[in-house]
Amino acid sequence: MPLSVEIIPVTPLRQNCLILHDKDRPGTPAVVVDPGGDVPRILERLAASGARVGEIWLTHGHLDHAGGAAELREALAGQPGGPPPVIGPDRRDAFLLDEIETQAAQYGLSGLRRVTPDRFVVEGEVLRAGDLAFEVLHVPGHTPGHVVFVARAARFAIVGDTLFAGGVGRTDFAYGDSAALLAAISDKLLPLGDEVSFLCGHGPGSTIGAERRSNPYLQQGLD
Repeated sequence: MPLSVEIIPVTPLRQNCLILHDKDRPGTPAVVVDPGGDVPRILERLAASGARVGEIWLTHGHLDHAGGAAELREALAGQPGGPPPVIGPDRRDAFLLDEIETQAAQYGLSGLRRVTPDRFVVEGEVLRAGDLAFEVLHVPGHTPGHVVFVARAARFAIVGDTLFAGGVGRTDFAYGDSAALLAAISDKLLPLGDEVSFLCGHGPGSTIGAERRSNPYLQQGLD
C-alpha cells in the first residue's frame, strides 16, 4: 500500500473513520473517509500527522458515517487551499444526509449534523488519494446510495457497511434491501479477487477470500 491508513473509531457506534495519507510525501493532501462524529479527535490526529485534507469521502448517508462531515469541512476552512470538498455518496442517499439530526435524536446522540455534499458520485468514476486511484462502485442494500471505493492496483477496498468480517450490512430499515445487498456483493465485491483486503465501517477488516470461504451470509450460492 503506497498510503498509510489510520483508523479512528468515532461516535458511540464505533464507526471506523479513516485517514488516507502518503507519509512519504508530506505535501500530498490526505483523504478522510466517513467522519461520522468526534471531529475534535479527528482534527487532533490530522494535526499530529501534519496532513492537509484534500477531500472528505462518504460511503453512505447514515449518521455515524456522515454526521461530522459538515463540522470537519468547516473546521478545515482555514487550511491552505481552503475547506476540503465533501464527495459522495450516490445521490440516492441524499434523503439520509438530510435526516441526520433526526437519526441522531432517535439514538440519543448530539452534535451530529446534516450535510450537503459538494458533489455526489456515480459508479465507475475514479477518485484519487495520493497517487492511488480508487474506483467508485455502487453497492446498494444497506442504503439505496451506498458506494465503496476500490484501489485495484493496491488490492484494497473501503466498503463501508456492505461487507464485514463474518457479516454483511443491516437491511432491516424501511429502505433496506437484503436481496439487493447480497446480489451487489456477489456481482461487484467477490469478483475483485480473494487477495483483496478491505476495511469496513465497524470492527476489523478482512479479505475477500476469507469472507468467500467462511462468511455465513455468503454461503447461499454466492460465488
